[in-house]
Amino acid sequence: MKRHGEAETHLRRVDRRLARIIDEIGPCRLLPRPPLGSTFAALAESIAYQQLTGKAAATIFGRFKKRVGRLTPRKVLALPLPELRACGLSQAKAMAMQDLAAKALEGVVPPPRKLASLDDEEIVSRLTQVRGIGRWTVEMLLIFGLGRPDVLPLSDYGVRKGFTRLWGRRELVKPGDLAEAGQVWAPWRSVASWYLWRACEMD
Repeated sequence: MKRHGEAETHLRRVDRRLARIIDEIGPCRLLPRPPLGSTFAALAESIAYQQLTGKAAATIFGRFKKRVGRLTPRKVLALPLPELRACGLSQAKAMAMQDLAAKALEGVVPPPRKLASLDDEEIVSRLTQVRGIGRWTVEMLLIFGLGRPDVLPLSDYGVRKGFTRLWGRRELVKPGDLAEAGQVWAPWRSVASWYLWRACEMD
């Protein structure tokens, strides 16, 4: 994600509360990971990490990769469900891995180059067809894997908590209200989200 200075200038101009947090935190450090090597592998990792601590998920995903070898859809589909379960995956996650592999082979889950040519909502529409992949998971891929600048994850607890804190509200902001308030942040809503995450960490 480039042009953070432009994003910060825009956010300062349209939102005085964000302007204060930008002054306090400093320049945005939201940087995309190295270029996405495999959409399939990135989503497989997301499935493995769901609802687990980082260490536990890393152990299970490590076992999964060791059992599969080179992580490809065909290799995953070649393994029966009990072998996937033996890696430590739950029944639901093992079935999600199989569904992800099948949809990758069908072309529903495109490779990175094809993915990069699609707009955000088309990517969400495609990838959420996979069992166990929800909108939030895809939004994290858009922000951190693809460096998309204008993603506002409305269901994200940290973003909602940061907004609630900055706006001095007592109750956690509802997604619909957050979406309405965030319209002025476009086309830099990913950067705004990053500052809201940081706001949760402040004293």
